[in-house]
Amino acid sequence: MHSFFSDIPVFYMGCIASLLTGLATGLGAIPVLFTKNISRRAQDVMMGFGAGVMLAATSFSLIIPAIESAVVQGTGKSGASFIVAGGMFIGAVFLYLSDKYSPHEHFISGPEGANPKNLKRIWLFIIAITLHNIPEGLAVGVGFGGGNVSNGLALAAGIGLQNLPEGLVVALALITERYSTKQAVLIALLTGLVEPIGGAIGAGVVTLARPILPWGLAFAAGAMLFVISDEIIPESHRKGFEKEATFGVMIGFVVMMLLDVILG
Repeated sequence: MHSFFSDIPVFYMGCIASLLTGLATGLGAIPVLFTKNISRRAQDVMMGFGAGVMLAATSFSLIIPAIESAVVQGTGKSGASFIVAGGMFIGAVFLYLSDKYSPHEHFISGPEGANPKNLKRIWLFIIAITLHNIPEGLAVGVGFGGGNVSNGLALAAGIGLQNLPEGLVVALALITERYSTKQAVLIALLTGLVEPIGGAIGAGVVTLARPILPWGLAFAAGAMLFVISDEIIPESHRKGFEKEATFGVMIGFVVMMLLDVILG
């Protein structure tokens, strides 16, 4: 399999893989065409599962490769740890500022950011999901852009897997806002298509400037950690199903760990 992928430029691999992970969001929304009766408990478990997958992907497919890449570049272990720590904080601050100054609204926690009343509610939802998806696409793009196909495949598989339940939860929330099932599926699909943009940016930057790779991986890790802690886990704990959501996190983490070991 790797010999097949080795013939494809890493930039295109990053773009294609991030496109597929984005499409998974729309694919995950398809069940709402057949049923809307998915309990809040099940939704919170699915959100927890997604958080667990992202957490494991951050650990095994972003932070560890970032440290290894920095060591290979001659920084030493101490230098590598500071580079990765710095990149993670930059990624987290970037998401924090985006979250603070972009008007948006979460399905459960409500409006945030600057002047949310100036936009229709659906656009506030779309902006929120877009902010969530950019670091995912960026992570896939950087993963492939570094030339490590195994790592890129593991990241793409994990984030695509995480996007399936996310797409379903997004579609269900849109239906509660009185959108039709077809509209909900279409909007979920469109929000996932921001990921190829992040993928192209990540793959392009680290392909053109390989020394940036550790910083790119760490930036994506910090951004994803911010999303996990600031959005996904709190959203899954608001309706009284914290324990179920926590088990979802555990299952998602283990599944992503196995994917990383098998594909890596």
